[in-house]
Amino acid sequence: MQLKQLSVFVENRSGRVTEVTRLLGVHSINIYAISLADTHDFGIVRLIVSNVEQALDILRANQFTVHCSPVLAVEIDDQPGELSKLLGLVSEEGFNLGYLYGFVDRSGDKALLVFRFENMELAAQIIQDNGYRIVNEEEFETKPSL
Repeated sequence: MQLKQLSVFVENRSGRVTEVTRLLGVHSINIYAISLADTHDFGIVRLIVSNVEQALDILRANQFTVHCSPVLAVEIDDQPGELSKLLGLVSEEGFNLGYLYGFVDRSGDKALLVFRFENMELAAQIIQDNGYRIVNEEEFETKPSL
């Protein structure tokens, strides 16, 4: 049920994120989700892509520091308060949320959120036990790419 996410560390200077996306595009790797967090000196580009292993090889061959980690993609209703409700369920169990990012699928009434928790397996179980749907890789790939 977990997706593989790439975290690419980039210097905080013009063109570095462009280079990551260019390399993936040139090699026909679709980007399904992307997030950028930055500090004064560097940024972390988080990506869910169509071919994780190939993307890892390409980025590393081009001197990018990149790591692969598991994340959960959870579908929720696109309604006020739904994110808070989901986060409340997980925080009641004492889980620490590492980060999240998401988007709304305008073709329907759902939002898709990508989560990283301390204990991914137990968080997934709690999420599913409370009626939320975890999206697998095949389903994620049917969403529009960037």
